[in-house]
Amino acid sequence: MRKKIVALFISIFSLSMVFGQEAALSAEIKLLNERLSSLSYSFDQLSKRIEDNGWYDKLSGVAYVDKVRITGPAAVSKSKTAKGAGNPLIFWSYVFIPKEFNPAKSYPLIVLVHGGVHGNFGLNNDHIVKEFLAQGYIVAAPEYRGSTGYGKKFQQHIDYGGLEIDDTKSCRDYMVENYSFIDKNRVGVVGWSHGGFHALHNIFNYPESYTVAYAGVPVSDLIMRLGYQDNSYRRLFSADYHIGKEVAQDVKEYRRRSPAFQAHKLQTPLLIHANTNDDDVLIEEVEHLIAALKANNKKFEYEIYDSVPGGHHFDRIDSYKAKEVRLKVYKYLQKYLKPNKPFASLSELMTASYLP
Repeated sequence: MRKKIVALFISIFSLSMVFGQEAALSAEIKLLNERLSSLSYSFDQLSKRIEDNGWYDKLSGVAYVDKVRITGPAAVSKSKTAKGAGNPLIFWSYVFIPKEFNPAKSYPLIVLVHGGVHGNFGLNNDHIVKEFLAQGYIVAAPEYRGSTGYGKKFQQHIDYGGLEIDDTKSCRDYMVENYSFIDKNRVGVVGWSHGGFHALHNIFNYPESYTVAYAGVPVSDLIMRLGYQDNSYRRLFSADYHIGKEVAQDVKEYRRRSPAFQAHKLQTPLLIHANTNDDDVLIEEVEHLIAALKANNKKFEYEIYDSVPGGHHFDRIDSYKAKEVRLKVYKYLQKYLKPNKPFASLSELMTASYLP
């Protein structure tokens, strides 16, 4: 019996050692994952700094490129008494001014909003920025809360369809207040995808602040969107630092954040473009927005393109068709913003954007 008891104790001790090692290993793996996650934010910050240098390099011949720190509404805080709670959130914005500008003249402003749930204003926008500059626009591009490249804390301040919209408006206000040569009565807001979502919410919420808007392939209905996206995408919205709930848990909140359900607010001239083979924002989502605007007897313009190569990016790539579509956008904006050097032809666009 004594030998059996000793053997049992040895077995228990051996098992505790094994389980202890497994627990220690699990803790170490968890710690490594946390460090890797933190490193990914650091890599994003490094990538953004490299990209900033790219902006200065690519546009140095045609623009004064600046990056300014401005403020938006206070971030959502779980504790109203926490350190810094209630302070306006600081974020960055790019500013592009044509090299040939004359401060004695008046210029229209384009607020150019990037897309992505956690995106940023990347160099893939360079041709579009050059095209706006060539027409005589000042361009501002806000890196609103939730944008990638500014650290974990800033990225997790995301408020999709909420305070991030106010950041874009804050960028508009900053430009009008700080650059005397900007005409506050000639301000357009332009964006694709989630940037189009921003454009829509800005004119719905602040119609007096914008003269015209363009929404390309815009995110329009979050309820529909999360229905056809995968679980990894849905988890971005239900994270505790984000909306914090799934659609089924709070349908009204997702409606509030969806432009298609705010269509009754439209007062500003608006152009919408969509593409039937869009593999990101499905055409049905944009069609819901268009139907809602029509149901509310709103005046706006739209065009649905039929399976144009490029899908979601059909008018932002460098194909001939993409340039043709962008020219349509610019001609629409010209009617309301009256830039000093509007494009009259596609050859003018191509010369300004693609030739030295």
